[in-house]
Amino acid sequence: MTENPFVTNGYAGAEYFCDRVEETKMLVEFLTNGNNMALMSPRRLGKTDLIKHSFSQPVISDHFYTFVVDIYATDSFRDFVNVFGKSILEALKPKGRKVWEKFLDMLFSIRSEISFDISGNPVWGLGVGAMTPPQTTLDEIFTYLRSADKHCLVAIDEFQQILYYNDNKNIEAELRTQIQRCPNANFIFSGSQRHLMSKMFLSPSRPFYQSVVPMSLEPIPFDRYWTFAESQFAKNGGRRITKDVVEEVHSQFVGVTANVQRIMNILYMQTPAGEVCTKDMIAPAIDTYLQMSSEAYETLLRQMPEKQRNVFLAIAAEGRVKSISGGQFVRKYRLPSVSSVVSAVKGLLEKDFITETDGEYYVYDHFFRLWMQRRQII
Repeated sequence: MTENPFVTNGYAGAEYFCDRVEETKMLVEFLTNGNNMALMSPRRLGKTDLIKHSFSQPVISDHFYTFVVDIYATDSFRDFVNVFGKSILEALKPKGRKVWEKFLDMLFSIRSEISFDISGNPVWGLGVGAMTPPQTTLDEIFTYLRSADKHCLVAIDEFQQILYYNDNKNIEAELRTQIQRCPNANFIFSGSQRHLMSKMFLSPSRPFYQSVVPMSLEPIPFDRYWTFAESQFAKNGGRRITKDVVEEVHSQFVGVTANVQRIMNILYMQTPAGEVCTKDMIAPAIDTYLQMSSEAYETLLRQMPEKQRNVFLAIAAEGRVKSISGGQFVRKYRLPSVSSVVSAVKGLLEKDFITETDGEYYVYDHFFRLWMQRRQII
Protein backbone atom coordinates (compact mmCIF):
# COMPACT_ATOMS: atom_id res chain seq x y z
CA MET A 1 0.00 0.00 0.00
CA THR A 2 1.34 3.44 -0.94
CA GLU A 3 1.59 5.84 1.96
CA ASN A 4 -0.31 9.07 1.42
CA PRO A 5 2.16 11.93 2.03
CA PHE A 6 -0.56 14.51 2.74
CA VAL A 7 -0.97 13.84 6.45
CA THR A 8 -4.27 14.95 7.98
CA ASN A 9 -3.89 13.68 11.53
CA GLY A 10 -1.04 15.21 13.49
CA TYR A 11 2.68 15.59 13.02
CA ALA A 12 4.30 12.70 11.14
CA GLY A 13 7.87 13.98 10.87
CA ALA A 14 9.90 16.49 8.88
CA GLU A 15 9.40 14.56 5.62
CA TYR A 16 5.69 15.41 5.64
CA PHE A 17 5.97 18.89 7.11
CA CYS A 18 5.55 21.84 4.78
CA ASP A 19 7.85 24.85 5.03
CA ARG A 20 7.61 26.94 8.27
CA VAL A 21 11.40 27.27 8.08
CA GLU A 22 11.52 30.79 9.48
CA GLU A 23 8.88 30.09 12.13
CA THR A 24 10.72 26.95 13.27
CA LYS A 25 14.01 28.86 13.45
CA MET A 26 12.39 31.63 15.48
CA LEU A 27 10.72 29.26 17.97
CA VAL A 28 13.88 27.21 18.45
CA GLU A 29 16.11 30.25 18.93
CA PHE A 30 13.84 32.01 21.41
CA LEU A 31 13.13 28.85 23.43
CA THR A 32 16.76 27.77 23.63
CA ASN A 33 17.65 31.26 24.82
CA GLY A 34 15.36 31.16 27.82
CA ASN A 35 12.21 32.86 26.51
CA ASN A 36 8.54 32.02 26.94
CA MET A 37 6.38 32.33 23.80
CA ALA A 38 2.75 33.05 23.01
CA LEU A 39 1.81 31.52 19.65
CA MET A 40 -1.45 32.93 18.31
CA SER A 41 -3.41 32.15 15.15
CA PRO A 42 -6.81 30.82 14.06
CA ARG A 43 -7.30 27.07 14.27
CA ARG A 44 -6.13 24.70 11.54
CA LEU A 45 -3.06 26.67 10.54
CA GLY A 46 -0.73 24.11 12.08
CA LYS A 47 0.34 25.59 15.42
CA THR A 48 0.59 22.22 17.17
CA ASP A 49 2.51 20.62 14.30
CA LEU A 50 4.89 23.60 14.24
CA ILE A 51 5.56 23.14 17.95
CA LYS A 52 6.18 19.41 17.54
CA HIS A 53 8.40 20.05 14.50
CA SER A 54 10.42 22.59 16.51
CA PHE A 55 10.71 20.16 19.43
CA SER A 56 12.02 17.51 17.02
CA GLN A 57 15.01 19.64 15.98
CA PRO A 58 18.24 18.05 17.34
CA VAL A 59 19.23 21.22 19.19
CA ILE A 60 16.09 20.73 21.30
CA SER A 61 15.42 16.97 21.22
CA ASP A 62 19.00 16.12 22.24
CA HIS A 63 19.17 18.49 25.19
CA PHE A 64 15.66 19.18 26.53
CA TYR A 65 12.63 17.35 27.86
CA THR A 66 9.63 18.45 25.79
CA PHE A 67 5.96 18.23 26.70
CA VAL A 68 2.87 19.13 24.64
CA VAL A 69 -0.21 19.61 26.84
CA ASP A 70 -3.47 19.89 24.89
CA ILE A 71 -6.12 21.43 27.14
CA TYR A 72 -8.75 22.04 24.44
CA ALA A 73 -11.16 19.48 25.92
CA THR A 74 -10.74 20.62 29.53
CA ASP A 75 -13.43 22.60 31.33
CA SER A 76 -12.05 22.89 34.87
CA PHE A 77 -8.86 23.50 36.82
CA ARG A 78 -9.00 19.87 37.95
CA ASP A 79 -9.10 18.75 34.29
CA PHE A 80 -6.16 21.02 33.50
CA VAL A 81 -3.95 19.53 36.22
CA ASN A 82 -5.00 16.01 35.23
CA VAL A 83 -4.09 16.54 31.56
CA PHE A 84 -0.88 18.37 32.51
CA GLY A 85 0.37 15.50 34.67
CA LYS A 86 -0.68 12.79 32.24
CA SER A 87 1.03 14.54 29.32
CA ILE A 88 4.31 14.76 31.22
CA LEU A 89 4.19 11.10 32.21
CA GLU A 90 3.40 9.95 28.66
CA ALA A 91 6.33 11.99 27.29
CA LEU A 92 8.75 10.62 29.90
CA LYS A 93 7.79 6.93 29.63
CA PRO A 94 9.83 6.23 26.44
CA LYS A 95 12.93 7.67 28.13
CA GLY A 96 13.22 4.83 30.63
CA ARG A 97 12.32 3.88 34.17
CA LYS A 98 14.84 6.11 35.89
CA VAL A 99 13.42 9.19 34.16
CA TRP A 100 9.71 8.60 34.78
CA GLU A 101 10.30 7.35 38.33
CA LYS A 102 11.74 10.74 39.27
CA PHE A 103 8.49 12.36 38.14
CA LEU A 104 6.28 9.89 39.99
CA ASP A 105 8.36 10.33 43.15
CA MET A 106 7.21 13.95 43.24
CA LEU A 107 3.48 13.10 43.06
CA PHE A 108 2.75 12.34 46.71
CA SER A 109 -0.87 13.48 46.46
CA ILE A 110 -1.93 10.98 43.78
CA ARG A 111 0.61 8.17 44.09
CA SER A 112 -2.09 5.64 44.98
CA GLU A 113 -3.90 6.46 41.73
CA ILE A 114 -0.98 5.46 39.48
CA SER A 115 -1.15 1.85 38.34
CA PHE A 116 1.24 -0.26 36.25
CA ASP A 117 0.67 -2.36 33.15
CA ILE A 118 1.94 -5.89 32.55
CA SER A 119 5.29 -4.52 31.32
CA GLY A 120 5.79 -2.47 34.47
CA ASN A 121 5.08 0.86 32.81
CA PRO A 122 3.05 3.45 34.76
CA VAL A 123 -0.54 4.22 33.79
CA TRP A 124 -2.11 7.56 34.66
CA GLY A 125 -5.55 6.37 35.69
CA LEU A 126 -7.08 9.12 37.77
CA GLY A 127 -10.85 8.95 37.97
CA VAL A 128 -13.32 11.75 38.54
CA GLY A 129 -12.66 13.40 41.89
CA ALA A 130 -9.47 11.44 42.53
CA MET A 131 -7.27 14.54 42.52
CA THR A 132 -7.97 16.36 45.78
CA PRO A 133 -6.99 19.11 45.90
CA PRO A 134 -5.68 19.76 42.36
CA GLN A 135 -3.62 22.72 43.59
CA THR A 136 -1.40 20.31 45.54
CA THR A 137 -0.83 18.14 42.48
CA LEU A 138 0.01 21.20 40.38
CA ASP A 139 2.59 22.24 42.99
CA GLU A 140 4.13 18.76 42.75
CA ILE A 141 4.25 18.91 38.94
CA PHE A 142 6.12 22.21 39.08
CA THR A 143 8.43 20.79 41.76
CA TYR A 144 9.38 18.13 39.21
CA LEU A 145 9.90 20.71 36.44
CA ARG A 146 12.19 22.72 38.71
CA SER A 147 14.30 19.67 39.59
CA ALA A 148 14.35 17.70 36.30
CA ASP A 149 17.83 16.70 35.15
CA LYS A 150 17.29 18.47 31.80
CA HIS A 151 15.80 21.84 31.01
CA CYS A 152 12.10 21.43 30.17
CA LEU A 153 10.05 22.96 27.35
CA VAL A 154 6.31 22.88 27.93
CA ALA A 155 3.76 23.77 25.24
CA ILE A 156 0.22 24.34 26.51
CA ASP A 157 -2.09 24.10 23.51
CA GLU A 158 -5.36 26.11 23.36
CA PHE A 159 -4.23 28.01 26.44
CA GLN A 160 -7.20 30.41 26.35
CA GLN A 161 -9.33 27.52 27.61
CA ILE A 162 -8.27 28.35 31.19
CA LEU A 163 -10.51 31.43 31.05
CA TYR A 164 -13.59 29.20 30.99
CA TYR A 165 -12.79 27.37 34.24
CA ASN A 166 -15.31 28.12 37.00
CA ASP A 167 -13.48 26.27 39.78
CA ASN A 168 -10.41 28.55 39.81
CA LYS A 169 -10.76 32.18 38.78
CA ASN A 170 -7.18 32.94 39.87
CA ILE A 171 -5.54 30.41 37.57
CA GLU A 172 -3.75 33.03 35.44
CA ALA A 173 -2.03 34.51 38.49
CA GLU A 174 -1.25 31.09 39.97
CA LEU A 175 0.33 29.80 36.76
CA ARG A 176 2.31 33.00 36.31
CA THR A 177 3.69 32.66 39.85
CA GLN A 178 4.58 28.98 39.34
CA ILE A 179 6.35 29.75 36.05
CA GLN A 180 8.31 32.65 37.57
CA ARG A 181 9.60 30.23 40.20
CA CYS A 182 10.60 27.63 37.60
CA PRO A 183 13.88 28.64 35.91
CA ASN A 184 14.37 25.08 34.69
CA ALA A 185 11.44 25.32 32.25
CA ASN A 186 10.23 27.53 29.43
CA PHE A 187 6.74 27.63 28.04
CA ILE A 188 4.85 28.05 24.76
CA PHE A 189 1.28 29.22 25.23
CA SER A 190 -0.56 28.37 22.03
CA GLY A 191 -4.07 29.60 21.31
CA SER A 192 -6.57 29.98 18.49
CA GLN A 193 -8.92 32.57 19.98
CA ARG A 194 -6.84 35.66 19.33
CA HIS A 195 -9.09 38.09 21.18
CA LEU A 196 -8.72 36.06 24.40
CA MET A 197 -5.00 35.37 23.95
CA SER A 198 -4.40 39.06 23.30
CA LYS A 199 -6.24 40.00 26.48
CA MET A 200 -4.14 37.60 28.54
CA PHE A 201 -0.73 38.51 27.15
CA LEU A 202 -1.05 42.06 25.81
CA SER A 203 -3.18 43.73 28.48
CA PRO A 204 -1.22 45.56 31.24
CA SER A 205 -3.79 44.50 33.84
CA ARG A 206 -3.26 40.75 33.35
CA PRO A 207 -0.69 38.53 35.13
CA PHE A 208 1.01 37.33 31.92
CA TYR A 209 1.57 40.85 30.54
CA GLN A 210 5.12 41.27 29.13
CA SER A 211 6.04 37.73 30.23
CA VAL A 212 6.24 36.24 26.72
CA VAL A 213 7.46 36.88 23.20
CA PRO A 214 4.27 37.05 21.09
CA MET A 215 4.27 35.27 17.73
CA SER A 216 1.54 35.05 15.09
CA LEU A 217 1.16 32.29 12.54
CA GLU A 218 -0.03 33.11 9.04
CA PRO A 219 -1.08 30.75 6.20
CA ILE A 220 1.75 29.09 4.28
CA PRO A 221 2.33 31.14 1.07
CA PHE A 222 1.13 29.49 -2.13
CA ASP A 223 4.55 29.23 -3.79
CA ARG A 224 5.97 27.28 -0.86
CA TYR A 225 2.99 24.99 -0.64
CA TRP A 226 3.14 24.36 -4.40
CA THR A 227 6.77 23.24 -4.15
CA PHE A 228 5.83 20.93 -1.29
CA ALA A 229 2.78 19.46 -3.07
CA GLU A 230 4.65 18.86 -6.33
CA SER A 231 7.43 16.96 -4.57
CA GLN A 232 5.00 14.89 -2.46
CA PHE A 233 3.07 13.79 -5.55
CA ALA A 234 6.28 12.68 -7.26
CA LYS A 235 7.59 10.64 -4.32
CA ASN A 236 5.50 7.49 -4.76
CA GLY A 237 4.59 6.14 -8.17
CA GLY A 238 5.64 9.20 -10.15
CA ARG A 239 2.37 11.06 -9.77
CA ARG A 240 2.19 14.64 -11.01
CA ILE A 241 -0.02 17.59 -10.20
CA THR A 242 -0.44 20.77 -12.20
CA LYS A 243 0.27 24.13 -10.60
CA ASP A 244 -3.24 25.46 -11.27
CA VAL A 245 -4.75 22.61 -9.20
CA VAL A 246 -2.71 23.50 -6.12
CA GLU A 247 -3.38 27.20 -6.69
CA GLU A 248 -7.15 26.71 -6.82
CA VAL A 249 -7.25 24.51 -3.70
CA HIS A 250 -4.96 26.89 -1.80
CA SER A 251 -7.07 29.88 -2.87
CA GLN A 252 -10.46 28.30 -2.20
CA PHE A 253 -9.49 27.42 1.37
CA VAL A 254 -7.49 30.68 1.87
CA GLY A 255 -4.34 28.75 2.68
CA VAL A 256 -5.72 27.12 5.85
CA THR A 257 -3.26 24.26 6.16
CA ALA A 258 -5.57 21.56 7.54
CA ASN A 259 -8.25 22.17 4.91
CA VAL A 260 -5.79 22.30 2.01
CA GLN A 261 -4.13 19.11 3.25
CA ARG A 262 -7.51 17.36 3.48
CA ILE A 263 -8.31 17.97 -0.21
CA MET A 264 -4.75 17.23 -1.33
CA ASN A 265 -4.95 13.92 0.53
CA ILE A 266 -8.05 12.97 -1.47
CA LEU A 267 -6.59 14.21 -4.77
CA TYR A 268 -3.45 12.15 -4.18
CA MET A 269 -5.57 9.12 -3.29
CA GLN A 270 -7.62 9.49 -6.48
CA THR A 271 -4.64 9.99 -8.81
CA PRO A 272 -3.28 6.65 -10.13
CA ALA A 273 0.48 6.04 -10.08
CA GLY A 274 2.15 7.64 -13.11
CA GLU A 275 -0.87 9.85 -13.83
CA VAL A 276 -1.51 13.59 -13.58
CA CYS A 277 -3.89 15.26 -11.12
CA THR A 278 -5.89 17.85 -13.03
CA LYS A 279 -8.26 20.69 -12.19
CA ASP A 280 -11.43 18.73 -13.00
CA MET A 281 -10.66 16.43 -10.04
CA ILE A 282 -11.02 19.18 -7.42
CA ALA A 283 -14.83 19.40 -7.26
CA PRO A 284 -15.32 15.62 -6.88
CA ALA A 285 -12.65 15.57 -4.13
CA ILE A 286 -14.46 18.31 -2.21
CA ASP A 287 -17.80 16.55 -2.75
CA THR A 288 -16.30 13.35 -1.34
CA TYR A 289 -15.27 15.08 1.88
CA LEU A 290 -18.54 16.99 2.26
CA GLN A 291 -20.53 13.80 1.78
CA MET A 292 -18.51 12.04 4.48
CA SER A 293 -19.01 15.00 6.84
CA SER A 294 -22.69 15.61 6.13
CA GLU A 295 -24.12 13.74 9.11
CA ALA A 296 -21.73 15.46 11.52
CA TYR A 297 -22.65 18.92 10.19
CA GLU A 298 -26.36 18.14 10.39
CA THR A 299 -25.93 17.12 14.02
CA LEU A 300 -23.98 20.27 14.87
CA LEU A 301 -26.66 22.51 13.39
CA ARG A 302 -29.45 20.61 15.09
CA GLN A 303 -27.78 20.80 18.50
CA MET A 304 -27.18 24.56 18.40
CA PRO A 305 -29.57 26.67 20.50
CA GLU A 306 -31.97 28.45 18.14
CA LYS A 307 -30.62 31.97 18.73
CA GLN A 308 -27.03 30.85 18.18
CA ARG A 309 -28.02 28.89 15.07
CA ASN A 310 -29.76 31.90 13.52
CA VAL A 311 -26.75 34.15 14.12
CA PHE A 312 -24.38 31.41 12.91
CA LEU A 313 -26.34 31.05 9.65
CA ALA A 314 -26.39 34.83 9.20
CA ILE A 315 -22.61 35.07 9.63
CA ALA A 316 -22.11 32.12 7.26
CA ALA A 317 -24.36 33.75 4.65
CA GLU A 318 -22.55 37.08 4.94
CA GLY A 319 -19.06 35.51 4.78
CA ARG A 320 -17.30 38.02 7.00
CA VAL A 321 -19.01 40.42 9.38
CA LYS A 322 -17.26 43.48 10.77
CA SER A 323 -20.15 45.27 12.50
CA ILE A 324 -21.51 42.21 14.28
CA SER A 325 -23.77 44.29 16.52
CA GLY A 326 -24.65 46.86 13.88
CA GLY A 327 -28.29 47.50 13.12
CA GLN A 328 -27.82 46.85 9.41
CA PHE A 329 -26.64 43.26 10.00
CA VAL A 330 -29.41 42.61 12.53
CA ARG A 331 -32.10 43.95 10.19
CA LYS A 332 -30.77 42.21 7.07
CA TYR A 333 -31.05 38.77 8.66
CA ARG A 334 -34.11 39.56 10.79
CA LEU A 335 -32.35 38.81 14.04
CA PRO A 336 -34.26 39.61 17.25
CA SER A 337 -32.03 42.32 18.77
CA VAL A 338 -28.48 43.57 19.07
CA SER A 339 -28.17 42.21 22.62
CA SER A 340 -29.26 38.72 21.58
CA VAL A 341 -26.74 38.78 18.71
CA VAL A 342 -23.92 39.77 21.09
CA SER A 343 -24.90 36.96 23.47
CA ALA A 344 -25.09 34.41 20.63
CA VAL A 345 -21.72 35.49 19.23
CA LYS A 346 -20.11 34.99 22.64
CA GLY A 347 -21.44 31.42 22.77
CA LEU A 348 -20.38 30.68 19.18
CA LEU A 349 -16.86 31.95 19.87
CA GLU A 350 -16.57 29.81 22.99
CA LYS A 351 -17.61 26.72 21.03
CA ASP A 352 -15.30 27.57 18.10
CA PHE A 353 -18.13 27.65 15.57
CA ILE A 354 -16.94 31.09 14.53
CA THR A 355 -13.68 32.97 14.95
CA GLU A 356 -12.64 36.61 14.96
CA THR A 357 -9.65 38.16 13.21
CA ASP A 358 -8.97 41.89 13.09
CA GLY A 359 -12.52 42.68 14.13
CA GLU A 360 -14.14 40.43 11.51
CA TYR A 361 -16.25 37.41 12.44
CA TYR A 362 -16.56 34.36 10.20
CA VAL A 363 -17.22 30.60 10.22
CA TYR A 364 -13.82 29.03 10.90
CA ASP A 365 -14.68 25.70 9.26
CA HIS A 366 -14.64 26.42 5.52
CA PHE A 367 -16.03 22.96 4.81
CA PHE A 368 -19.00 23.61 7.10
CA ARG A 369 -19.85 26.83 5.24
CA LEU A 370 -19.40 25.11 1.87
CA TRP A 371 -21.69 22.29 2.99
CA MET A 372 -24.37 24.81 3.98
CA GLN A 373 -24.06 26.48 0.59
CA ARG A 374 -24.35 23.18 -1.26
CA ARG A 375 -27.42 22.28 0.80
CA GLN A 376 -28.84 25.78 0.19
CA ILE A 377 -29.13 26.38 3.92
CA ILE A 378 -27.51 29.79 3.44
